[in-house]
Amino acid sequence: MVAKTNEWPPEEWFGKFYLADLHVHSRFSRATSREMGIPALARVGKEKGLSLIGTGDFTHPEYFRELCELLEPAPEEGLYVFREDPDGPRFVLSAEISNIFSANGKTNRRIHILILAPSLEVVREINLALSRLGNLSADGRPTFGFSAKNLVKLLREISPDILIIPAHAWTPWYSVFGAFSGFDSVEECFEEEAEHIYALETGLSSDPEMNWRVSALDRFTLISNSDAHSPSKLGREANAFWFPMSYPALAEAIKTGDLAFTVEFYPEEGKYHFDGHRACGVLFSPKETRAHGGKCPVCGQSLTVGVMHRVEALADRPEGFRPEGKPLSVHLVPLEEIIAEALEVGPQSKRVKKTYRQLIELGGSEFAILLEKDLSELSEFVPERILEGIRRVREGRLYIRPGYDGVYGVVSIFGKEEPSETETGPKQQSLF
Repeated sequence: MVAKTNEWPPEEWFGKFYLADLHVHSRFSRATSREMGIPALARVGKEKGLSLIGTGDFTHPEYFRELCELLEPAPEEGLYVFREDPDGPRFVLSAEISNIFSANGKTNRRIHILILAPSLEVVREINLALSRLGNLSADGRPTFGFSAKNLVKLLREISPDILIIPAHAWTPWYSVFGAFSGFDSVEECFEEEAEHIYALETGLSSDPEMNWRVSALDRFTLISNSDAHSPSKLGREANAFWFPMSYPALAEAIKTGDLAFTVEFYPEEGKYHFDGHRACGVLFSPKETRAHGGKCPVCGQSLTVGVMHRVEALADRPEGFRPEGKPLSVHLVPLEEIIAEALEVGPQSKRVKKTYRQLIELGGSEFAILLEKDLSELSEFVPERILEGIRRVREGRLYIRPGYDGVYGVVSIFGKEEPSETETGPKQQSLF
């Protein structure tokens, strides 16, 4: 499929906003890289061009001790810096909670919630309260058997400055609108505490454009974060907040929706965008799923209903509808993926890693290359084939095989075109 037309921030905005990735995980979460910790986040965040990063996993006792040892207050109120790099990215204290509970006659409601806190002192109180209700050492993202509504009550009793945000709101298994475990509205999930929910995290498999089709979501600020489990995934989605930078200013922007824009993964690339059955290799659009009665045509089992299907089920507006006053939505492909396709090698290859490092050294940061610098400036140090890839991503000229049932979608920037010899090896050798 061909990706939609991309939006782009006006030139006069640059220098007036900062980029923030508020949802990451530490090595204490399951299926997470051993590198994930403050030193790596600070280093990679600088390479990416992020000014503010969530710490992740502050509920884990051992990781909380690390945060107390490695962080010190930043000049900006409510934010922190890595002690060994005081001029590096700022950190905001963050964690994700998993609530599994019964509601409205349905068991196994599974909701993940992102929490942002204004200080280590407040985090200490949060951890003390939660430790009485479950095992915080079991996982960096702890699981509790009480409702999402009661989590909001508990947190607000500790501090009204804590921000509570439903995470990856459309993911099938663990989200507020999940096809298998969620609800049809924020109010149904949080009941009388819904008034204290100001924002939703769209997740990798949806973007603001998809959420705008549901009028009930107009009052919520839509934010986008990487949910990174390894350093290289940091910043694959992010938020552009207006300066000044501080926790109170961040909280106000999230409550009021005063963002410049969000940086989006192409949602088709997300691993739950379309419907399907991974075991049988079946990938369906919502229309095809309905035509097959929700069953896999190969084995007869139920298909995993993806994010687009759920959005269409709750939508009361046509595709392409845009409410007034909403922030821009800028879609990007990570630089390593662009390089890999341009060089026709895997994203984890040594050649990609080497080229990435060289470009970062010359361009300043990944976001400076992908987002800020104009193409004429990039042409001075970016190989022609990679430059063309960046151009096509900015213009939204991509082909994407949508993700489904836990399988990431496949982005194709160049389609079936073959790079010439001068566009790959020899050209890059001469530049570097």
